[in-house]
Amino acid sequence: MTIAVETKKQIVADNQRHQKDSGSPEVQIAILTAEIRDLTEHMKRHPKDYHSRHGLLLKVNRRNKLVAYLKRVDGAKYSQLTAKLGLRQ
Repeated sequence: MTIAVETKKQIVADNQRHQKDSGSPEVQIAILTAEIRDLTEHMKRHPKDYHSRHGLLLKVNRRNKLVAYLKRVDGAKYSQLTAKLGLRQ
């Protein structure tokens, strides 16, 4: 389950720190959030798709690590990003 190229470009543009930024924690968290939402919808339709469930759990854990890192390094950006993406703090 991948997101469309145009959608990914829009997510990067909305969350980048500067013009050429594509790998900051904010961008990575936003991309992972979009992929997680897409996979969650897939899992609602196909509850026995265990391979996709495994991929979903890996993405959720990766996002949690990045969110914890962002919170530890820059609390203001963490608060702003969680509010923007609708994540629980």
